[in-house]
Amino acid sequence: MNNNISKKQITIYLTVAFVLAYILQIIGSIFNNKGTQTGILIFQGCLALAMFAPLTGLLIARIPFKGMGWIPHLKGKVRWIFYSMWIPAVLCVAGAIVYFVIFPNHFDPNFTLLKENMGDEAMKQLSEQGLSFEMMIGITCLMSLTFVPFTNTLTAIGEEVGWRGALYPYLKDRFGKTKGRVIGGIIWGAWHWPCIIITNYNYSEGYIGAPFLAPVAFVIGTVSFGIIIDYAYEKTETIWVPALVHGAINGWTIYQHIVSPEYTEYSVLGPSAFGLIGVIPALIYAIIICIRSSREEAHDN
Repeated sequence: MNNNISKKQITIYLTVAFVLAYILQIIGSIFNNKGTQTGILIFQGCLALAMFAPLTGLLIARIPFKGMGWIPHLKGKVRWIFYSMWIPAVLCVAGAIVYFVIFPNHFDPNFTLLKENMGDEAMKQLSEQGLSFEMMIGITCLMSLTFVPFTNTLTAIGEEVGWRGALYPYLKDRFGKTKGRVIGGIIWGAWHWPCIIITNYNYSEGYIGAPFLAPVAFVIGTVSFGIIIDYAYEKTETIWVPALVHGAINGWTIYQHIVSPEYTEYSVLGPSAFGLIGVIPALIYAIIICIRSSREEAHDN
């Protein structure tokens, strides 16, 4: 991992990463709010491009990529591949369970919102292919456990070289491991704010506490998952591993769509892992990691 980064370099890096990402998010959000299919596609394209803003910031700041672990050395560490693919699933499912235990009447076994988002044409195509809606759900979950984390890695790497590859090592050196990770998670979360504020990205329109509570909830999520991702990076010293965890997290967005339509205002609470209730398992696990790390540091000293 690269620890030889100057304050000037990190300032340039963050400026570029934020300016580029904010411009793309704002442009994409404007098109998305038009409500057209083309606008939604432009929004998705802008978000995908924004994921490479941290990578661009590294290049402009001339922060070296050497030492980030581009060539995997996973001998004796193969278990971390499975950890990276499946720990997000465990935490996301656990978060949804906690949410529905608290609000059991919010669960929609008919997946009304998901069917509405798919549209009649997509549902018709499913039927023509001999697939039921339930089969599609099962296939989606299976893909999220196997194939999707790897495909999402191709875009997640654009962020991870910046966050876990450069920013987190710099912050941990300067502020200590736990405080550095927390600060890094806050920065990572704030980087997403334009699309959250303008389009309610990851949340439903008219959610409780809008427009301020969702950005806070999202930051709690990025702090928690940022610690988990950085933990995997430290254990493997391979930059593809945090990208894989990140990709797996992005693959578990289905929980936004399994709430009864009349309760979507509670989306800032859950059941997604970036809700104030849904994030609880990830937050607890992140705290455990920090406690372990503090003990390891004390032992080494």
